[in-house]
Amino acid sequence: MTELLESKTVRLSIAFIICVVSFAVIWNIVIAPSYNIYMKELRGKADLAEATYNRQIAVQEAEAKKEASKSLADAEVIRAQGVAKANEIIGQSLNNNEAYLRYLWIDSLHDQQHQIIYVPTESNLPLLEAGRIGNSTR
Repeated sequence: MTELLESKTVRLSIAFIICVVSFAVIWNIVIAPSYNIYMKELRGKADLAEATYNRQIAVQEAEAKKEASKSLADAEVIRAQGVAKANEIIGQSLNNNEAYLRYLWIDSLHDQQHQIIYVPTESNLPLLEAGRIGNSTR
């Protein structure tokens, strides 16, 4: 009886080895190449999806920069219009207002010391004293 069991065990072992070897042969010949092709296809699809996603990110970033540039340009135009309006107001307020301009000039002289002031004559040409500058006794 033990011989019968041993012979069945040996036959089962041989059958198992034959099954394993058969499976390995079938795997290497039939399944593995198909599996490798399938994995490459999946890897290619994943790479394509990643490239598409990266392109979409780049497009969104470019659109954001474009909108920001437009907003900055609009802000610069508004600032320039404000400066132009302020200059116009200042120009209109100083037009034909020589007394105020003279006051501003005299007031600025008060803050500064040790300077030479040229006062224009009736023909609006200053009297230059070139010799005085070289002979200054300060």
